Amino acid sequence: MDAGLIVILIVVVLVLIVVFWAVGTYNGFVKLRNLVQEAWRQIDVELHRRYDLIPNLIETVKGYAAHERSVFDEVTRARAAAATPGATPAQQAIQEDQLSNAIGRLFAVAEAYPQLRAAENFTQLQNELTNTEDRIAAGRRFYNANVRDLNTKVETFPPNIIANMFKFSRAEYFEVTDPAVRTAPRVSFQDNQGNVGHYNQNTPAAQPRPTDSPVQPGTQPGGPGGYQPNSYQPGQPFQQGPGQGGQYPGQGGQYPGQGGQPPQQ
Repeated sequence: MDAGLIVILIVVVLVLIVVFWAVGTYNGFVKLRNLVQEAWRQIDVELHRRYDLIPNLIETVKGYAAHERSVFDEVTRARAAAATPGATPAQQAIQEDQLSNAIGRLFAVAEAYPQLRAAENFTQLQNELTNTEDRIAAGRRFYNANVRDLNTKVETFPPNIIANMFKFSRAEYFEVTDPAVRTAPRVSFQDNQGNVGHYNQNTPAAQPRPTDSPVQPGTQPGGPGGYQPNSYQPGQPFQQGPGQGGQYPGQGGQYPGQGGQPPQQ
């Protein structure tokens, strides 16, 4: 086989590798784009379910607080703006935050009416709205994860070559911009009287508390069992601490190891 044919075969193999890579990369972009679109459609379904619950919620609150017309009008306007089609995910997020704020004020009005809060219809609508918002939050996480994967692939090399050739672009995140949602929870160390605890290095250590034992900590005479070293006097029986079971270990006498005789001086 001559050198020219070998060069041609190498070039053909390289071209095939590039073609297969380009096809695979293109198909990967198509898959990610479809995942992003599918995730957004799932969010859109839950958003419209939320829009359908709001009019019923307004009518229920009206039955108990008809004079709160400004709040009802605000919720109605925010719902109409959010339900308008054609908004991008970023624009939709802003409109949803405005709607959430308006719904929050509606619930604040409901707090002033115990009979309304106890009404079965209001409780059911509130629970359905909460469940819907939980599903929207789950769908937002799934959507944003797919957007992240698509945007990463669009921006990295060499896949960005295929992205530029076939007009694959970055997708928008559906992010919450409500400051109340993004605020970290406050942690307070105040007690019921409003006093704030603090640590002082100069504070003395706490004294040991009494126990149920008749022998308190720090009051034992000498070592374990109450025996004090060098306290034995000739002619006196050897005093042993409590809890030893027998009188003296040893050879059966009164003193240990001496056959019952006192230790030799």
